[in-house]
Amino acid sequence: MSARDRVLGRVRRALADVPADSVPVDDVAYEKAVDRGYAREHGVRTVEETVDLLAENLADYRAIVHRCTEDEVSDLLMRLYAERGSETVLVPPGLPPHWLAAADPVRIHDRAVSTPHELDRVDSVITGCAVAVAETGTIVLDGSPDQGRRRITLVPDHHVCVVRVPDQVVASVPQALERLDPVRPLTWISGPSATSDIELDRVEGVHGPRTLEVVLMSGE
Repeated sequence: MSARDRVLGRVRRALADVPADSVPVDDVAYEKAVDRGYAREHGVRTVEETVDLLAENLADYRAIVHRCTEDEVSDLLMRLYAERGSETVLVPPGLPPHWLAAADPVRIHDRAVSTPHELDRVDSVITGCAVAVAETGTIVLDGSPDQGRRRITLVPDHHVCVVRVPDQVVASVPQALERLDPVRPLTWISGPSATSDIELDRVEGVHGPRTLEVVLMSGE
């Protein structure tokens, strides 16, 4: 028996108890045919507790977490870039201008003609986000104007991501998926880029930023 035959056999066995009239022919039928009985979130939390869980899990993944109000975000970003010594910051086209009103670094705008080597010379990149998942400590980017193209968050070594709380914070992955458009270029980020070899030696910055800073910005 070939590998193909074994795989198809498993599929047939898995579908053996599915009624013939529930075979998916479109998205609606598919949703009816597939059991969605998994937990939508684990535990019951207040909004504040959900945001606290996000901060805790982000830090557990070695992201650096900051909290501020929208009125304070400009001064906070100025301090972060000054402490890091960033002289240039890559800015997506739809980033709110007042976020960087007090910051000193030279703004570098993302251009289609920019090469990976040019992006690698940028000290930092700043983006907004689409949604943040508390239970997994994950931020999700979808290429919206305040986030820019995927590559600008994968090449520079330092990424600052601003999350609007509580509006952009959800408890679980299923809740996040409900907010996301699957045809958009989604990037799921849980902490700075990291990998380990067979000896379990951790190396950061191999396929993304070595340093991830997340600003939890409230509207108050």
